[in-house]
Amino acid sequence: MKRNLLFLSLMLAAVGANAQVASVASPDGRLKVNVDVKSGRPVYEVLYDGVQALDESPLGFVADNGDFSQGITFDRKKEAHLEFNYDLRASKTSHVHVDANQLLVTLKNAQGNPFDVDFRVSNNDVAFRYSLPNYPSKANGKKFSIRIMKEATGFDLPGGTTTFLTPQSDAMIGWKGTKPSYEEVYGYDEPMDKRSQYGHGYTFPCLFKAPLSSGAGELWVLVSETGVDSRYCASRLSDMKGDGLYTLEFPMPEENGGNGTVEPAFALPGVTPWRTITVGTSLKPIVETTIPWDYVAPRYETTHQYIYGKGTWSWIVWQDNSINYDDQVKYVQLAKAMGFKYVLIDNWWDTNIGKERMEQLVKYAQSQGVDVFLWYSSSGWWNDIEQGPINVMNDPIARKQAMRWMQQLGVKGIKVDFFGGDKQETMRLYEQILSDADDNGLMVIFHGCTIPRGWERMYPNYVGSEAVLASENIYFGQGAADKEAKDAATHPFIRNAIGCMEFGGCFMNRHIHKGNKGGTTRRTTDCHELATCILFQNPIQNFAITPENLPANASGDNTLSDSKNTASIDYNAPGAPAPAISMDFLRQVPTTWDETVFIDGYPGKYCVLARRSGNTWYVAGNNATGKPLTLKLNLPMLQKGDKVTLYSDNLKDREPRKAEQKVNNPKTVTVTMADQGGFVMVK
Repeated sequence: MKRNLLFLSLMLAAVGANAQVASVASPDGRLKVNVDVKSGRPVYEVLYDGVQALDESPLGFVADNGDFSQGITFDRKKEAHLEFNYDLRASKTSHVHVDANQLLVTLKNAQGNPFDVDFRVSNNDVAFRYSLPNYPSKANGKKFSIRIMKEATGFDLPGGTTTFLTPQSDAMIGWKGTKPSYEEVYGYDEPMDKRSQYGHGYTFPCLFKAPLSSGAGELWVLVSETGVDSRYCASRLSDMKGDGLYTLEFPMPEENGGNGTVEPAFALPGVTPWRTITVGTSLKPIVETTIPWDYVAPRYETTHQYIYGKGTWSWIVWQDNSINYDDQVKYVQLAKAMGFKYVLIDNWWDTNIGKERMEQLVKYAQSQGVDVFLWYSSSGWWNDIEQGPINVMNDPIARKQAMRWMQQLGVKGIKVDFFGGDKQETMRLYEQILSDADDNGLMVIFHGCTIPRGWERMYPNYVGSEAVLASENIYFGQGAADKEAKDAATHPFIRNAIGCMEFGGCFMNRHIHKGNKGGTTRRTTDCHELATCILFQNPIQNFAITPENLPANASGDNTLSDSKNTASIDYNAPGAPAPAISMDFLRQVPTTWDETVFIDGYPGKYCVLARRSGNTWYVAGNNATGKPLTLKLNLPMLQKGDKVTLYSDNLKDREPRKAEQKVNNPKTVTVTMADQGGFVMVK
């Protein structure tokens, strides 16, 4: 009898253990998430076509009112199907259809306090977050706030996985103590057990390549987060712990000059940000994912209509000395000649031009059909920045006064630079700047900053963020210029896959210095630079062109011509203009897109993307393989007999050429790129 009771109890225990398992699959059934509680610890795993994308990985968190990472029991689950549409004005696609399955798992800690883990699984994407109710409090019956001391959240990659990661830097190092600013270098196909450069793990997004068990092919996994606002801090991944496990890490105490807490706190009931995982057997789902925006919501509505476009920017080549009235007039005139919408006036304008003359300059620009963006420092007290204007954007009173002045003047936007941390205090500053700017009809660009985390949908006046080793480094060092093509073949797969990227590139100078002489030497071809206009996505593109790039036959009626015989021009000579072919292309290329399609490529080697604006397709590629590259491309957006315009490298002299071609077979379109070259095809 006792033996039978023992057997029955073991059977019931087994049934109970199985009852704790909860699963959810994507609508096509290929992507699956399993959730379990093992030895009191919540875990999840991710499979694609039955292959491990993530091994069992930890869930949970530790808060000021208890431990929600161990001593956990399974309570219940709820399933639902989600299907909806939304529009994006400033990202890789304009109309998004979301089709996903939801699993809401309720767990309880040792004190019986519940929390939900909300999983959303679409065909190539997983998003999950923690949802917390009010909790009992000895003081007043309910606890209306919570402080998260740390998260147990982890991502356990299978053995043999290689990585494409960029490290989190030490805090308060670099120029004027402005790091971390997401401007470190990437590693390629590195082993997981390699320690990060600074020992602080890696910034999001993080790309991994896992081997398939069959040995044929690989599984690509992109890990990031979204929905971070004033109610939480931004996070990163740790160095690998144990066998393939990376855990979520909060900011370092030293960030922002030691100001602000590391641990986020928010009101209850409340939620954490979404952690996202994109999975595919090719890089196509990685490049095309919309998971950063699928489950976030606008933080406020706007009454303003924001217009995107191209701009000129003197600082990137002419540097600080160009921030004076006369040089900015030249860049306004350049914008007019190119048909660009904006001019960006960078640091030191407050002292080198002054508010009174700035009012004159803005009026002059407007008379030429050009609008103005103005630069501001984010602070002046948590780093050593002296470039002005300082002590404005971090001060709510001064900030509002400055923004009202800009609104009255007709300034259209601001570029705010030099942040220096991922603490909740800094996330709050980003949101305050955006909110106050929208009150005054101002768009916002961030530089020296963190990555966007769903912000294109959350904030209607958000334009883009740098958060990458961007164009200024090409000016400052030959090493960055030498690897420009490699970087350009990296960002579409990682950094730009999760949000707008304000790179500020597309150099036409062959010598990156005023007068097109001296300085660093550009290694890339013109067609490579033109391709980055499509490979890099940002709704306002402040290009690195200069007045000396204008061909001699440029005129003030916004027309340029590539028909003039320029065979005798040495474009590499100091002071030489850019080829008219290149400048004409820059006049007509759009900055916003209705659709993005990945065609071919590999991080750090080459990349080919297609983007659609209205009814026009732009197919662009670049080459960082170290030798000329010929590709046969399948371009499903083309049809047999279509006529396309091809901008391509002349392999002999590396100069751009433009030709009209007829498509014979859209499945085998052949293109050839020079080393550090590129192409653009327009249909």
